[in-house]
Amino acid sequence: MYDFGDQSGMTPLLPMYSLGHNFIPDKIHAGGLRYHGAGVLVSQLLKDGLVEAKAKFQRECFEGGVLFARTEGILPAPESTYAIAGALDEARRADIDGVSRSILFNLSGHGHFDISAYEKFFEGNLPDHEVTSEEIERSISQLHLPVF
Repeated sequence: MYDFGDQSGMTPLLPMYSLGHNFIPDKIHAGGLRYHGAGVLVSQLLKDGLVEAKAKFQRECFEGGVLFARTEGILPAPESTYAIAGALDEARRADIDGVSRSILFNLSGHGHFDISAYEKFFEGNLPDHEVTSEEIERSISQLHLPVF
């Protein structure tokens, strides 16, 4: 649908897959991922079938981030752990399929400012959150925007 790129509705309408600009995601530790929609370019790639979207829980992602830190010596930012978890899934699938694949992902930052999130992960105090269908439907029902 066409939606605003910000919560206040001040940007131009942008074609994107969106939960509605009024949607407020749960406060997961990957703060940079708390956004109501997919970016315009990512939405177009998804619409054209060139990429697929996959949901990940934050504990699985932090597991991937810890593995990455232990093997590569870089503590990834929580946002990057989602890409790492996805890359690990693809690597495991390649092993199972017995094929060689080149897997590219984006490491967008270090996690030095997010040590408390890693502490919560190791303490077992990092909950997973899944957005319910009701939350999504409620947010989208409040929109009166054209579909792209």
